[in-house]
Amino acid sequence: MLGVDPGTVVTGWGVVDCAGRSLARVDSGTIRLGRGELSARLARIHAVLAEVIAAHKPSVLSLERNFVAKNVQSAFRLGEARGVAMAAAAAAGVELHEYTPAMIKKSIVGHGRADKAQIQHAVVQLFRLDEVPVSDEADALAAAACHGLRRGFDDRVDAALSGGDRATGRPGRSVPPVRRRVTG
Repeated sequence: MLGVDPGTVVTGWGVVDCAGRSLARVDSGTIRLGRGELSARLARIHAVLAEVIAAHKPSVLSLERNFVAKNVQSAFRLGEARGVAMAAAAAAGVELHEYTPAMIKKSIVGHGRADKAQIQHAVVQLFRLDEVPVSDEADALAAAACHGLRRGFDDRVDAALSGGDRATGRPGRSVPPVRRRVTG
């Protein structure tokens, strides 16, 4: 899995291997972009992520969902960096999964209001790292780990809703359809 923490000044990325509930950091880093021309920074994000994808061949990109920021311009810039990461993944046929910031924090730290230091600490513990990664790199590893940790749960929910466990072939419980009352 590839996790990305998009930004137009610094973008974090992390490649994680997942076997059952076991996670392992494969590689991670940051793309330091400075404050030059935006189009050149976005092109650099795309190029580096394309290299990472070519080198590690992840099947999934795990990305933080957009959120409403206090600064509208910052939200626009974040959206542009997210779009570039999505384009790099789509060009390589990598499946996209998005998670809210609170969902990533809850999956990694245990609650949805964790700060940067708590995420860094949790990432060090989760991956048994010798050094504390910078916050953008830790956020990217957390995004990838969130997908890895949720994957089994989501598969079980999907199987239950579809009437069986695709992995084991066991039948699931029958779930009645949701009926909504339409008025007006």
